[in-house]
Amino acid sequence: MKKLHHEEIPRLTLSETKKADRYPISILLENIRSAHNVGSVLRTADAIRAQEVILAGVTAPGDHRGVHKSALGAQDAVPWRCCDDPLQEIKQARNLGFTIIALEITDDPVDLSTVSKDIFPILLLIGNEVTGVSDALLSECDFAIELPQYGMKQSLNVSVAAGIALYDLLRLYLGPG
Repeated sequence: MKKLHHEEIPRLTLSETKKADRYPISILLENIRSAHNVGSVLRTADAIRAQEVILAGVTAPGDHRGVHKSALGAQDAVPWRCCDDPLQEIKQARNLGFTIIALEITDDPVDLSTVSKDIFPILLLIGNEVTGVSDALLSECDFAIELPQYGMKQSLNVSVAAGIALYDLLRLYLGPG
């Protein structure tokens, strides 16, 4: 085993990325306060070739200086847009056949190992760092997924949780079945 140098790591160019097929995973960020968290989610969205990232409420836009600091160019590679009415975005996604999923701690979370690939395309809702997905948006979801916590804390940083959930969803999409 040898560690690959930066130039040895296979990757798409920006123009190849913009033309590449995307996986049927869209992300809606609701009221994310930290521009660094937004940039981190954009970077993960690029890594999994998500369809798009929708930025709602106080969430910083992809062209914000603080977003650039953690996105490291991903803001140019992954489609993103701002929206004024996240409820309308959810309704439009549902009309297009999307399953609406919240990444949230609820009284009835769904274990992704029990879900089939027919849930795709999906719109994953990720909420505020402190208050999570708003009740108004949560009530529109088909189900919620959560990441089990085995220590004393109740949750992970929102961009860390988003990264884990997005890779779990991509594995479900790419896996057998």
